[in-house]
Amino acid sequence: MKMKKVVSMLLVAACTMGLAACGGSSDSGSEEDNTLVMATNAEFPPYEYHEGDEVVGIDVDIASAIAEELGMELKVEDMAFDSIIPAVTSGKADIGAAGMTVTPDREESVAFTDTYAHATQVIIVKEGSEIAGPDDLVGKTIGVQLGTTGDLYATDIEDATVEQYNKGFEAVQALTQDKIDAVVIDGEPAKEFVAESEGLKILDEAFTEEDYAIAVAKDNTELVDKINDALATLKESGELDEIIAKYISADSEAAAE
Repeated sequence: MKMKKVVSMLLVAACTMGLAACGGSSDSGSEEDNTLVMATNAEFPPYEYHEGDEVVGIDVDIASAIAEELGMELKVEDMAFDSIIPAVTSGKADIGAAGMTVTPDREESVAFTDTYAHATQVIIVKEGSEIAGPDDLVGKTIGVQLGTTGDLYATDIEDATVEQYNKGFEAVQALTQDKIDAVVIDGEPAKEFVAESEGLKILDEAFTEEDYAIAVAKDNTELVDKINDALATLKESGELDEIIAKYISADSEAAAE
């Protein structure tokens, strides 16, 4: 009987030290429990947005296809945009996918996969606005979504006042209420917001051109390689194009690389 108790105690200790080996799962949703945790901000249609209680969109479908290629289950965690990179670096999420542009500042904190889409930052103004292009933003009050590249680039505009909002539509709403002069935001969400609001337009001249990629912890080179392999497979098979075409018309400015 004593021997059985000793064996039992050893088994309990082993399970405590290695939950994954004994059928447990880590709180971070890491690869060990076969779950790929994606951090996103579901305020960025058509890349990620709410449909009822579910988060859907281009990035969700791409991440789901990647998870399938890796033999994993996808779990989506919705959070503020500027919380995504901290979630990845802390291990609370495996990847960050939210129409995220590759920038030098972000590359200091995370690694990026290969590019999966090309996009533009555009300027939204009210009909009849004197603002006709990026140069006219000098000295204006500009609305941006906190933590986005629009936020980053707008701060470089001479004498401009930058108003930061947690959600893109909040910036657009402020524009309709004459609280700001313009909004700088990604092209595809801009189309969604303008379509839903009367009296707004997107300027023809783009503010910036940029590429989207998936953020991964800097030390997780293995996951970066696996995702790049999965993306290559999805591009070669045409599935990546199909996912993007599902949400964006063929004549859209955003297209897969």
